[in-house]
Amino acid sequence: MFHSSAHPATPREERHTHDDDDDDYMMMMMTTGNLLAWRGVQPHIHSSAFVAPTAFVIGNTTIGQESSIWFGTVIRGDVHEIRIGARTNIQDNSVVHVTGGKYGTYIGSDVTIGHRAIIHACTLENGCFIGMGAVVMDGAVVQSGAMVAANAMITPGKTVRSGELWAGSPAKLLRPLSQEERNSFSVITRKYVDLHQEYRALLGDTA
Repeated sequence: MFHSSAHPATPREERHTHDDDDDDYMMMMMTTGNLLAWRGVQPHIHSSAFVAPTAFVIGNTTIGQESSIWFGTVIRGDVHEIRIGARTNIQDNSVVHVTGGKYGTYIGSDVTIGHRAIIHACTLENGCFIGMGAVVMDGAVVQSGAMVAANAMITPGKTVRSGELWAGSPAKLLRPLSQEERNSFSVITRKYVDLHQEYRALLGDTA
């Protein structure tokens, strides 16, 4: 589980420091995507992850195995850290950023983030779902198995609890999720793993 605080903890299984000597992580420019150092700190991208050619990953950012960062997305770990787990997909034209000196952004494993979402200085726990155009603000937490509806805004410091669907701007609890809805989250993440592997092959990146 992820924790939200002024300096949130990152779970041990997802933690990856820039001092690690792990051949599965890359600091070099990939054949896909644009990786930029910030103040000498390079992003660390797992070798099985996919960063689309028009996406940018910047600074103190770690992306886990089989995750995918899609076209036009910006992951900007400049004034704090960003940690993204395994098999997470961040879809086209989304923005992930932080708040300097206060909040990093912590995204767990098996998370789906829809097109044009803004994820800002918050915590998304394993297996949650963020709809298209949604905004999640500073210090907010979306717990495992929770869903934020399309175009919803989660205001600073709010917690979307496991099994809940929040909608609206500002977002409020709409209803509990059905088990069928919760089960669909893992189906979507698996499809995105398969899809990004096709794109890697198309772009000639078979690392």
